[in-house]
Amino acid sequence: MLHAGIDIGSRTVKIAVVEDGEIRISKKTMNSYNPLATCMEILDGIKYDSLTATGYGRHLIKNYMNCDIVSEIKAFAVGARKVSRDCRTILDIGGQDTKAISLDEHGRLNRFEMNDKCAAGTGRFLEIMAAALGYRFEDFAGDAMSAEKAEVINNTCTVFAESEVISLVTQGVPRNEISLGIHKSIAQRAVNLLKRVSIQKGVLFAGGVALNKCMTDLIEKELGCRLIIPDDPQMVGAIGCAYLNYEK
Repeated sequence: MLHAGIDIGSRTVKIAVVEDGEIRISKKTMNSYNPLATCMEILDGIKYDSLTATGYGRHLIKNYMNCDIVSEIKAFAVGARKVSRDCRTILDIGGQDTKAISLDEHGRLNRFEMNDKCAAGTGRFLEIMAAALGYRFEDFAGDAMSAEKAEVINNTCTVFAESEVISLVTQGVPRNEISLGIHKSIAQRAVNLLKRVSIQKGVLFAGGVALNKCMTDLIEKELGCRLIIPDDPQMVGAIGCAYLNYEK
């Protein structure tokens, strides 16, 4: 049987299909103003016998397709262990929220914390800061890594942080130093969130921000250990949904 999992995030939609315990399909696309249409597009031509959804849009697709739904915490807990059996702690930084999840030695959920009241410290925050500094987003992290020092960013609110960044630019502070300061403030916030769930060895970094080399380097430095980075860190939730179907 073919077991599909779909993760409808604020920025991207991901789908994974598992058959006989192996991932057969792994696919993602950018989300849009019409997430249901985006889901129909990514599902088009994909065969499956069961479907489970997670993410911001899970209730929308449940009402339309009568599929199962699970929380992002459950999906990421299962998906992370399928990606790496050594995973005991999960950090997920997506488009609109940050999650820290702690697992026991058997992969069962111990505790989780979320920072979902504000976009600060998320992928969307990075996009806004890159735009404020006049960067193409793909150049933002690379230029930050070229800085010899980081400018301290004091504000944690997206709106106030953007104003602070603009003020620093008008003061003549080099862009790359501001960029590194932004990355460093997010890394510190992420590690503080992880500490609230108790950090165990085997920290897996999921979500689109895990593709940011500057961010992974800074978080590793803060933690004092190497992170587990999946081949495609954005697929962890969808993989978890698919395996939940398969094991059920």
